[in-house]
Amino acid sequence: MTKRAPKPENKNRSEENLRSLMLINDDVNSFDHVIRSLVDVCGHDEIQAEQCAVLTHIKGGCVIKIADVRTVEKMRMKLRELSLDTVVI
Repeated sequence: MTKRAPKPENKNRSEENLRSLMLINDDVNSFDHVIRSLVDVCGHDEIQAEQCAVLTHIKGGCVIKIADVRTVEKMRMKLRELSLDTVVI
């Protein structure tokens, strides 16, 4: 009996174009500023924004959004204007 390799999953094009936006800890901005920025720019609710801020502080970074390239680049630029460090991965 021969084992067959599993068939690769069919990813639709929108899934292939998804990117992650990661917030990087900077030890400069206050928690309140980070939380307000995540609510305003990323559409997080207060709890989600606070959790992301804490994780970023503890671990050095946290994925704050997964979306298409255009969306995460716009958010990255807006967050940069608010003095927050991010990277698209």
